[in-house]
Formats: sequence, structure tokens, C-alpha cells
Amino acid sequence: MRILLDKCVARPLRRELTDYQVCTVVEMGWSGKKNGELLQLMAQESFTVLLTTDQNLRYQQNLQQAGVAVVVLVASSNRLPDLLPLIPSVCSILETIAPGVVVEIRNF
Repeated sequence: MRILLDKCVARPLRRELTDYQVCTVVEMGWSGKKNGELLQLMAQESFTVLLTTDQNLRYQQNLQQAGVAVVVLVASSNRLPDLLPLIPSVCSILETIAPGVVVEIRNF
């Protein structure tokens, strides 16, 4: 499973996802891409999941058509200490998530 960390997610979070191939938007050279283009690029590069803190993505894009799953992390901020408590739930969701599905994970 290939996971893409959106630019709004703390990059060190990838260290918590050692069972997966994780890349960042910056590493891929996709920093300036809009969400629609980003989803197309993800599909072309065989990414299966986008990990983001963007709660509006599901309302702005046709995720079924994009063919990728989205995990939205909802915490008090997008800083690493606030996102780390969500990782056990993220790992659990990744075992069963399917393309086109959006799952929100909250820590409050």
C-alpha cells in the first residue's frame, strides 16, 4: 500500500507508518498542485491512500472517480504531538479501507 502525506500533515508522522510505503507531497514534487490534480497524480503513481488534515476535500472532489481512499486526521492542530494519538486508529483503518472511501479520525 502506498500512502501520500498531504502537505498539511507533519512529515515526521511517516515514521509511525513503517509497515507502509509513505511519500510526501513535497518529495513527489507536487507541492503546488491543486487537490483535483493531486488525486490524478496519485492514481497515476499507484498511491492508494491520501492522509490529510483537509476536512473539506470530500466536498470539493469526486473521490469515487479518483479511485483513492482518503483518511482525514482531525485534531486540535496539524502538529505532530496532536496527530500522534490518531496513529493506532489510522493503522486499523488502513487494513480495510477501500478506494473512494473517506474516513475521518478524531482524537476528541
